[in-house]
Amino acid sequence: MRSVRLRALPLLLLLLLVEGEARGGAVAGGWRRIEDVGEAHVREIGEYAVAEHDRETGAGLAFVRVLRGETQVVAGINYRLVLQTNNNAAGSECYEAVVWEKAWQGFRKLTSFRPV
Repeated sequence: MRSVRLRALPLLLLLLLVEGEARGGAVAGGWRRIEDVGEAHVREIGEYAVAEHDRETGAGLAFVRVLRGETQVVAGINYRLVLQTNNNAAGSECYEAVVWEKAWQGFRKLTSFRPV
């Protein structure tokens, strides 16, 4: 009887995973699309990313808007955002930024910022 249960366990886990995906659930550690990139907190994360990049590099970029984004649950939340910026010298430019946030600790860190 025990060996039947053990053989059925992988099948059960697979079915649970498929069911979760069918309902639109996120896979642990996977990226999930942000439905409303105009939401105030998402915009705040985008503004932070541009300001932090500018502080680190002196690039002179100004935040315009978030074009699209995804979140990933880790030890906190990673935000991967495509941002429209403006630079007086070059005009409008788009960048992909990744910001790691632990909101309950007041912690944010820009982990990646690259042109797209």
